Amino acid sequence: MMARGALEVISPPPTELQMQMFWKFVKPSDIVKFLLRRTKRQKASADFWSGSLRTISYFDFHTLKKATKNFHPGNLLGIGGFGPVYRGKLADGRMVAVKKLSLEKSQQGESEFLSEVRMITSIQHKNLVRLLGCCSDGPQRLLVYEYMKNRSLDLILYGKTDQFLDWKTRFQIILGIARGLQYLHEDSHLRIVHRDIKASNILLDDKFQPRIGDFGLARFFPEDQAYLSTTFAGTLGYTAPEYAIRGELSEKADIYSFGVLVLEIISCRKNTDLTLPSDMQYLPEYAWKLYERSNVIDLVDPRMREHGFVERDVLQAIQVAFLCLQPHANLRPPMSEIVAMLTYKVEMVRTPVKPTFLDRRSRKENNLSWDTISEVFPSPLPSESPSLSRQKK
Repeated sequence: MMARGALEVISPPPTELQMQMFWKFVKPSDIVKFLLRRTKRQKASADFWSGSLRTISYFDFHTLKKATKNFHPGNLLGIGGFGPVYRGKLADGRMVAVKKLSLEKSQQGESEFLSEVRMITSIQHKNLVRLLGCCSDGPQRLLVYEYMKNRSLDLILYGKTDQFLDWKTRFQIILGIARGLQYLHEDSHLRIVHRDIKASNILLDDKFQPRIGDFGLARFFPEDQAYLSTTFAGTLGYTAPEYAIRGELSEKADIYSFGVLVLEIISCRKNTDLTLPSDMQYLPEYAWKLYERSNVIDLVDPRMREHGFVERDVLQAIQVAFLCLQPHANLRPPMSEIVAMLTYKVEMVRTPVKPTFLDRRSRKENNLSWDTISEVFPSPLPSESPSLSRQKK
């Protein structure tokens, strides 16, 4: 029974002539395409409202100010590319890490902030840091991450804590970082280059599982395209030569940084330490000298020697690191191949060539310009392609 006051409109069924005219101008394939487009739009809308908005929370500035005790220096966890990061405790008891964007001090402004939010919420992987929420309250721009109990890897590697990592844990960290990068470079629905892989951007959970954090420097790339980055924003010491000198950015720059990081994890030291003798100051250069003398095992952290390690696995990881440090980007293997080599799923048939290093003596004696340094890293010939380079090797 109809409700009182309701008006029922009954349309007459289409006539045979109307149906003939309809099918004359509308093809069945057009109807199928229309229905598919409508279904996709409805699904995308549902995903937007039920997906992204449920997985990310929006905080007002007062809430985060209270959680961090007014951003008290005692809660400062570190200072990254975006600005300071503070430990915080929400009203429900959850521990969080709050990254406060330094708008007035950095070129990394609101657009970079929004880029990071958009990117992190669109990708999910066990070896990537999880973004819980954000704040865009007036001039304030903040990111809220899950809190990692063991904080960042650099605190352990550089002797800022008394924690010791055995080889099993170190290998777990190396492999986890490799798998996270593989996801970013190859498996994610977006092609993502991090641009700033380093020890301080690797966070460790309560089981020392690594998670790659700080995507503030990351950029999106369309499939099968290489871009020229006009803004150099990486961290020296981890930076690939083609990126540092010519601004050429691709996932191969991340792979170079990963190679440096692997050497740091094995040796438990910074990639550059000017307090050491000159031949030991730059870690990749020192590691290669040991490799040439067949003494590369001397690179291993002395404490790990006392605890014991599987020499075969350590040598395999060092060999992989050297492949990541190849002077030309097209000689560096993709992350999927690196993961396979680390786990012995493929045989390591490549032999690394010597990475290119600057002459430290001349660098100390002279003021080298970027043009002078560029001569050390010559650009590939225009006709040289990655496939041709591999064949020449």
